[in-house]
Amino acid sequence: MTEHIRTIRNDAIAAISIDRPDGNILTLDMLRALTASIRSAGQSDAKVITLRTTGPDFCRGRDPKGGPANPSALVLRDQVLQPILDIYDAINNVPQPIVCAVQGAALGFGCAMATACDVTIAADNARFKLPEMQHDLPPTLAISALMTKVPRKAIAYMVYAMPEIDAATALANGLVSAVVPRDGLDAAFDATLATMTARSTAALIAVKDYLRTAPMMEPRGAAAYAAALLSGVLTSAGQK
Repeated sequence: MTEHIRTIRNDAIAAISIDRPDGNILTLDMLRALTASIRSAGQSDAKVITLRTTGPDFCRGRDPKGGPANPSALVLRDQVLQPILDIYDAINNVPQPIVCAVQGAALGFGCAMATACDVTIAADNARFKLPEMQHDLPPTLAISALMTKVPRKAIAYMVYAMPEIDAATALANGLVSAVVPRDGLDAAFDATLATMTARSTAALIAVKDYLRTAPMMEPRGAAAYAAALLSGVLTSAGQK
């Protein structure tokens, strides 16, 4: 773990925070610590996992320093790229929904991480950008986190044209779930959590499971899986 990644248990919520001066830019060690924190929270009995950062900006990307010198392609993948993919995998595969709040800049990895979360509430001062092509680096890892939630045309425009989009555009394109005034972000975040944690764990997990799995299924299979999940939740409720 690093001192910049913290987890606090608050009743039914496992609250993960990122706190690094200068824009919450994540080092490789922080990426690994964040993955461990998310997976540990996923193994707990928390109903909801939250992800927030301190300071004026959500996350200005990943710190390029700290990797191996002159790495081979295999070493580069395992030691530099895999920790990024592990974050996306952890967010996607923990059973609980992850709720994220975004203020200020969400750039590069920060943009992808915010989009990957299940529910993302953005302040109206939030802004999003994928700037990697400025250095002729195709942001394929970020695209992998966006592609199930953001239309292909919108992703292509963000990657090729590299605009810095505002919160309203991010909402229209599916990067975020809601936009609220900056001074109302905490209240909106808390209200969302209060609504969610009032629901049963089984119901919350079933919704995330279905949203994650059903889009990749053919229609009849998706319908059958919907019935199976709902039956399981109803049975669980009846046994209490």
